[in-house]
Amino acid sequence: MRRMLVTGGAGFIGANFVHDTVRRDPDVELTVLDKLTYAGNRRNLDPVSERITFVHGDICDADLVDDLVRGIDLVVHFAAESHVDNSLNDPSPFIQTNIVGTFTLLEAVRRHEKRFHHISTDEVFGDLPLDSEDQFTERTPYDPSSPYSASKASSDMLVRAWVRSYGVAATLSNCANNYGPYQHVEKLIPRQITNILVGDKPKLYGTGENVREWTHVDDHNDAVHRIIADGRIGETYLIGSGDERSNRQIVEKILTLMDLPADDYLLVDDRPGHDLRYSNDSTKLRTELGWTPKYPDFDTALAATIDWYRTNPTWWKPQKTPTEASYKLLGR
Repeated sequence: MRRMLVTGGAGFIGANFVHDTVRRDPDVELTVLDKLTYAGNRRNLDPVSERITFVHGDICDADLVDDLVRGIDLVVHFAAESHVDNSLNDPSPFIQTNIVGTFTLLEAVRRHEKRFHHISTDEVFGDLPLDSEDQFTERTPYDPSSPYSASKASSDMLVRAWVRSYGVAATLSNCANNYGPYQHVEKLIPRQITNILVGDKPKLYGTGENVREWTHVDDHNDAVHRIIADGRIGETYLIGSGDERSNRQIVEKILTLMDLPADDYLLVDDRPGHDLRYSNDSTKLRTELGWTPKYPDFDTALAATIDWYRTNPTWWKPQKTPTEASYKLLGR
């Protein structure tokens, strides 16, 4: 399947997937479709610009999507509105992109009988108690907490229905929190890194006790490639490193790696409905497909991420002022 359409390929995870795909397969014919909202950046694709075809467009544009899907073998669907705070402020773009956009792609894939892989999130499962050892599995009931996670849950259900009702050749993956290069500064790790780089203090929601499982973006995309190659049609695979840390621990680690006191941060108002803990049981992915993380040492990978932001200020500085202005309006 060397003719590939990557939706949302100018965003954080999608762009890293495009880079990785080009490195893996010198003969790949790769088309990127991206709307270039605030979270998409054409510059993310500069390192591979001569190896891809870029299309500036919307996954909700049925005519455009149909034309693109007709000429490829595989759709890898990253495109999504993905920031919880933004979904709380205005849910409508999340409904349009995440639900209507996924429907539009599925209909094109159905018409042209193409392979489809859908990227989703562990947030569709709701949250887990802080004091438990429970984990999400592929059979965990959906219990989304925010408009964002509800829209992603809806898109997952559409994919499953199109597999069952129409025989669409699709697989799904639900990933834990990602980190690495090219992540928008609205997200937890790059926000705190760039706060420090501009001379501001990192900021923690509530008491900072909320726990997330952190997976390097390259590990996530390696798992996606394995699922595309060998995953069973109609199946869902959870992706996660197994490395769980509280938001407080993350901020303290960033401060320490940047040679600042570990307690040099501010507490701000908590997010409404803030999920307590996420944890993926990735046994199915590891046993069926032989996947293991290539970045088992979180400290080393986080230090490399910090270095990337430190050496690429021209990439993130245009995002910083409007992002912090939005957070200020929310009191966060």
